[in-house]
Amino acid sequence: MGDRNVHGGGDQPVPGPRVKCLLVDDLQENLLALSALLRRDDVELLLARSGMEALELLLKHDVALALLDVQMPEMDGFELAELMRGSERTRHVPIIFVTAGARDQQRLFKGYDSGAVDFLFKPIEAHILKSKAEVFFQLYRQKRQLAQNLAERTETLRLHEMFTAVLGHDLRGPLSAMMMAAQVLTRRPEEPVQKVGARLIKSGHWMARMIEDVLDVSRARLAGGIPVKRQHFDLGQLVERIAGDYRTLFPDHAITVSLLGDLSGHLDEDRWVQVVSNLVGNALHHGQPEDPVEVRADGRSADAIFLSVANGGAIPPEVLPSIFDPFRRGGRTSSRAEGLGLGLYIVQQIVRSHGGTVDVATPDGKTVFTVTVPRG
Repeated sequence: MGDRNVHGGGDQPVPGPRVKCLLVDDLQENLLALSALLRRDDVELLLARSGMEALELLLKHDVALALLDVQMPEMDGFELAELMRGSERTRHVPIIFVTAGARDQQRLFKGYDSGAVDFLFKPIEAHILKSKAEVFFQLYRQKRQLAQNLAERTETLRLHEMFTAVLGHDLRGPLSAMMMAAQVLTRRPEEPVQKVGARLIKSGHWMARMIEDVLDVSRARLAGGIPVKRQHFDLGQLVERIAGDYRTLFPDHAITVSLLGDLSGHLDEDRWVQVVSNLVGNALHHGQPEDPVEVRADGRSADAIFLSVANGGAIPPEVLPSIFDPFRRGGRTSSRAEGLGLGLYIVQQIVRSHGGTVDVATPDGKTVFTVTVPRG
């Protein structure tokens, strides 16, 4: 029989794609009667006189609703419904059975077991058919609109993150040239010039760190996580080295380090430099000089290493649930300028990429970040 399409009447154009409704009945007069009831500008009707013709149409069209006659030769409505439920393409198409038979319970149970959402008994009341069909047409439109919105937002996010990654990569070239020029200034004999060069280098390192943070966020979102390159190293030595660097940068702040047990593991050393640096730098940034930052690494467990960084002032309770969100700033009082608000998000992503966890608590007016990571 081929494709039988009955287009809606009316002269006005219909905005957007129309929904499709499949009508299946072996009697031409029944198809015409159903078509007359459901004909409208925003609906395309597909007509089939047998189960095989219906299956052919379903291979070519996505339909919002199927109305199936129960009593048909060769393949009845129940058999057609079971075949539709067995196909991934048509499994979720709502089915309404149309029958002139008696309202016996066995027939109803068989219909619902075959995948029907409803039964209509002849003679069909027009307003009931139209109301039921409209429900499924609206559901289909909403589903289609949601899928379209999701696809558009996903593509927008992908393009945005690709742009961010490319931009961050291209910024590193000019920044490196600026820092090399600043190195030349620090070797000049004039002390004021040396100080300018040192400030430029410090600012350059800060900008480079922000660029790397932006790139890490892009990598995490595009690749589903921050990539890691594992190698064997001692986390305790890394903690001591970073603490020493920060003591030089913040001579007015006390940093205490406690190392316990075996702190060697198969981890990405460069990434753990980021983790420890971000946590210690965050504590120094928000803490007071008179309150020491306490760094503790515990390797007494055979399977995992525990790292905690304490102090940095108490975080308000309402901020805690979103503390690891990207671009989250503040929550604690500090007179220093803040970065992009990516540090804790990157810490969380790196730890997760190693199969670990990071938690935050605020006991006794302090902030304590606790990291647990398998040795790898």
